[in-house]
Amino acid sequence: MEIIRRNNVTVTGDPHGRTVVLAHGFGCDQNMWRLMVDALAPDHRIVLFDYVGAGGSDPSAFSEDRYASLDGYARDAVEVCEALDLRDAVFVGHSVSAMIGVLAAAAAPERIGALVMVAPSPRYMDDDGYRGGFSREDIEELLMSLESNYLGWSAQMAPLIMGNGDRPELGDELRNSFCATDPDMARVFARTTFLSDSRDDLKGVQVPTLVLDCTQDAIAPPEVGRYVHRAIPGSTLVTLDATGHCPHLSAPEATHEAIQDFLAGLR
Repeated sequence: MEIIRRNNVTVTGDPHGRTVVLAHGFGCDQNMWRLMVDALAPDHRIVLFDYVGAGGSDPSAFSEDRYASLDGYARDAVEVCEALDLRDAVFVGHSVSAMIGVLAAAAAPERIGALVMVAPSPRYMDDDGYRGGFSREDIEELLMSLESNYLGWSAQMAPLIMGNGDRPELGDELRNSFCATDPDMARVFARTTFLSDSRDDLKGVQVPTLVLDCTQDAIAPPEVGRYVHRAIPGSTLVTLDATGHCPHLSAPEATHEAIQDFLAGLR
């Protein structure tokens, strides 16, 4: 029960269906998955949770040392799976949670039997022969801005991350989610996210994997989705006709259709 409370775990949907774990990205919480829950719940058991420092999680459980690497967040995910005694679950991770899912699946292969990576990025910073979308200077400036004025950063970045300028309510929702996160905890998660490099972990993925990217994404450009697909043996890549970094909110029908097709093909 401690883990259930710590991570504000919610279980819904068909108790007899295959379990789908929905893991949110930086600055978000489980509420961001509500449209996918509505679509998937009739046929699947749905598990949602908040990483420590987000949503309704227990802030007293936060440790800067633990969450200074993606391994700490992966431990959250694994411990949620253990608390519920999940077996062969499908882990759906948005943004940085896609990489957290990779780590969790490696740590607990009996718990996670498939991955869905929504707008993933194994490294946000450009490197020799690799385009992550940001230069080192970009990342340093982003982190400095976030740390000096988190609320101002949230107001500026949320519309850029969400895209879909013709639907400002989406950017407003993301901004409100950012602003609801404790700034000190967000600072740690941001550094962990934007300075991470999970490229070497991709080749070790041994479960069926769906990679979902968008035609336009300011955070994870299409080159990144193709890189992830090539790096994970046997993975499937679907490029959604969607704009922005949160297709589960901006293009829920297309996102659900791609995930549902993938789930239908699993044994």
